[in-house]
Order: sequence, then C-alpha cells, then structure tokens
Amino acid sequence: MLPEWLCPYKEGSLVRLYIQPGARSTGITGLHDDRVKIRISAAPRDGEANREIISFLSELLSVTKKDVEILRGESGRSKDVYVNLPPEKIITLLKLPS
Repeated sequence: MLPEWLCPYKEGSLVRLYIQPGARSTGITGLHDDRVKIRISAAPRDGEANREIISFLSELLSVTKKDVEILRGESGRSKDVYVNLPPEKIITLLKLPS
C-alpha cells in the first residue's frame, strides 16, 4: 500500500508536497498532514521557489528537470508534482515513512 502523499500517475507518480519557502536551506523535513514537507531557500516570487523545487527534486531523484512538473499549486504552498518515476522508486529515494 502506498502512502497518502504518493500515487501512480500516467507513466510515473504524483507526489503531494507542502512547501516552506524562504528557509535557510533546502531539504525535506518530513511530513505535513498527508504531504511531504520541503523547505526551500528561494523566496516565493517570480517562480523562484518553483524552479528550486524542480531542481531539488530532479537532483534528489536522479531524473532530469523535464521529468519533474508542478501540476497543481504553482502559487500556493500545497503542490501536486508529477515525477517520471514509479512510486516504489520514489519511496526508496526519499526515505520517508509510508
């Protein structure tokens, strides 16, 4: 059974995120309700935080930036992000509680 923050979507997965912009450093801090909480050092203006989210996830999950896409929540803290990886691989790489 998959955790609430992750589900299969198209050829990959939909990852549900909660973003804290303007943090000292970028990183995963755990879970916030049913979402993965990520601190982002970029400010939430002119798409800076969204670009950092895509860069951070693509590096962490070893995929290209084209393989990560924000589907919902571009202007909010709660985001649904498509990643072109199977859910099982994402669970392994993120090392979060399921």
